[in-house]
Amino acid sequence: MPRGNFAKDDDASVSGINDGSTSTLKGVQVKRKKSDSNLSTDSQIDDTIPDEGFESMDLSSLSRTLPKDGSNVNSTDLTIDADCSLDAPTVEIEVCEVRKEGEKADPSQFELLKVLGQGSFGKVFLVRKIKGLDQGKMYAMKVLKKATLKVRDRLRTKMERNILAQICHPFIVKLHYAFQTEGKLYLILDFLRGGDLFTRLSKEVMFTEEDVKFYLAELILALEHLHSLGIVYRDLKPENILLDSEGHINLTDFGLSKESIDTEEKTYSFCGTVEYMAPEVVNRRGHGVAADWWSLGVLMYEMLTGQLPFQGENRHMTMNQILKAKLTMPWFLSPNAQGLLRSLFKRNPQNRLGSGPYGAQQIKDHAFFSTINWPKLLAREATPPFKPALSATVDPVHYFDTEFTKKTPKDSPALPPSAAAHELFRGFSFIAPTIFEDDTEDASRYVVQPSMLVPLCPVSASALAQRRNNKPEGRN
Repeated sequence: MPRGNFAKDDDASVSGINDGSTSTLKGVQVKRKKSDSNLSTDSQIDDTIPDEGFESMDLSSLSRTLPKDGSNVNSTDLTIDADCSLDAPTVEIEVCEVRKEGEKADPSQFELLKVLGQGSFGKVFLVRKIKGLDQGKMYAMKVLKKATLKVRDRLRTKMERNILAQICHPFIVKLHYAFQTEGKLYLILDFLRGGDLFTRLSKEVMFTEEDVKFYLAELILALEHLHSLGIVYRDLKPENILLDSEGHINLTDFGLSKESIDTEEKTYSFCGTVEYMAPEVVNRRGHGVAADWWSLGVLMYEMLTGQLPFQGENRHMTMNQILKAKLTMPWFLSPNAQGLLRSLFKRNPQNRLGSGPYGAQQIKDHAFFSTINWPKLLAREATPPFKPALSATVDPVHYFDTEFTKKTPKDSPALPPSAAAHELFRGFSFIAPTIFEDDTEDASRYVVQPSMLVPLCPVSASALAQRRNNKPEGRN
């Protein structure tokens, strides 16, 4: 019997139903298909969020405090229709355009170099800036076609732009430019060479506990910062975690994030990738920041075992497992790792680690992280377990999938959107103030402003097939 098996209705980490997928050191299979939520959201479930404009408002002016447990905040019972969930009232982060006199970004300022990813309504390119103060710098350019965006995707794009325009943290992706043409939207983020954590996990199958500890610790700092601003991330998964040139993590893709400034509010949206959803998200009883800590547990389990803890043959079975199944703890996990997983896999969000008055500090104080120097980690002074190869002979897209990088980069013309769709993105343009500041590298810089980070990088079907068939290419 695995260590630590016990029976509690609230606890998911108990011996029992695991859909025949008990983890072992050999024969690991990962059944989950890559979610292309970075570029397309057809495979996910969500309901639309209210449309807001881009009127000027600074994030720092909002006093945001979210309930840490996501549960004991509102006694009002809400009836959720089977086909449409209900969001509590929220306030979207509204930002003003930040632009220096005479400066304006547009597609002509960027040379297309490579394709990094592609979805149903957009692409991500590696580009080089050919004009302006940052001439010669390489970025990743996310291009979305307005006409092919569904209403919910337009709103998510606005949400991502708004959040990234204001967030400033060493482990969260940095937006440098946002602009639009008649038919397209453009988000410009720094290009860094490490690729995403999903691709690395596909090659490694599973990570050591020390590697997992490092990645989780940096993620905790990123989520702690978001939660302090009243933002629930809601889409934590390996595809949305990217590695910079030094091997540090970068959290990206904020299209499903949710802001709330009222302690008496919950959000009832049913969104995200099902396998990572917390029980309170699945049953639509309202959720807060504690939902992110459940997802952190799912990610931890996946990195340690090469498997997802809850995964059925279809979406319905997966959700049923999240709500009811008892999870077997793999025998090869250390007692501290098992203990942390048990504390994160509490179906009652009030009992989940991180849901108390001290929030993320509860998780940081867990014995699993006893060797982490948190101030040193925040200052980016800790050594990552993996550093991408960087040299003049290494292709800058070495850690991106050749299924995309071998394609000829072409920003094809787009059909004009409807008048309503065009009006929705009024005020979309943005230039980060850091474009006009000295970019001197020093350690203290990372405590107050983010490193130059990297956007989404989808994984190909070939990488997925390899991971599902347990045929690793070898370690880097």
